[in-house]
Amino acid sequence: MKKQFAVIGLGRFGFNVARSLAHYGADVIAIDQDEDRVKKISDLVSYAVQVDAMDEKALREIGIQNVDTVIVSIGENIEANIIVAMILKEMGIHQIIAKAVTTLHGKVLEHLNVQKIIYPERDMAIRVAQSLMRTNIIDQLTLSEEYSIVEIGTPAQLIGRTLQEAQLRTQYGVNLIAIKRKIIEKGVQKEMWNVSPDPNKTMEEGDILVLIGLNDNLEKLGVR
Repeated sequence: MKKQFAVIGLGRFGFNVARSLAHYGADVIAIDQDEDRVKKISDLVSYAVQVDAMDEKALREIGIQNVDTVIVSIGENIEANIIVAMILKEMGIHQIIAKAVTTLHGKVLEHLNVQKIIYPERDMAIRVAQSLMRTNIIDQLTLSEEYSIVEIGTPAQLIGRTLQEAQLRTQYGVNLIAIKRKIIEKGVQKEMWNVSPDPNKTMEEGDILVLIGLNDNLEKLGVR
């Protein structure tokens, strides 16, 4: 059975969340007061509707109470964001994710017992700063303030060593998810992914390691 989501607010953040969820196979109700925004996403999601999300009756009519998760991505109107979150809680929606613009805004949402609060602008700023400071990171997914998944080039001290010799978990407190290696096949360069590689696998120069762990531990490994 497909997961069902509703995304309220189709600005840049909400639009991309709704589109991505639909791309990965979810049923998505996309909601906004702006007709143009609704039209823009209508062909990308299961159902797009122009509705005032502060109207509980209208929300019930479109069946929002039946979805698994509601994402409140209203950003330009903090008051509306908070009121909609309150309405959803009163409707008995179990999983609410809300976008917060400021720390104070986030604290209000916390007091409403919103399950997850997202700070898109802050999180993006942190990611940009990390990418500038940690020049050996190829890509990074921040899971929380403490944990990340990173793609890095094999650190010099690990080149030529097997995973068993490196003891990444014991020595550095990080876990290896996969190794990505470029190979030449029939004259064409390709990327080969080795997920959960064998402990006797040797790490080579040019390999990309996909690691998960505490940010502090990743830095000990040389992720700077």
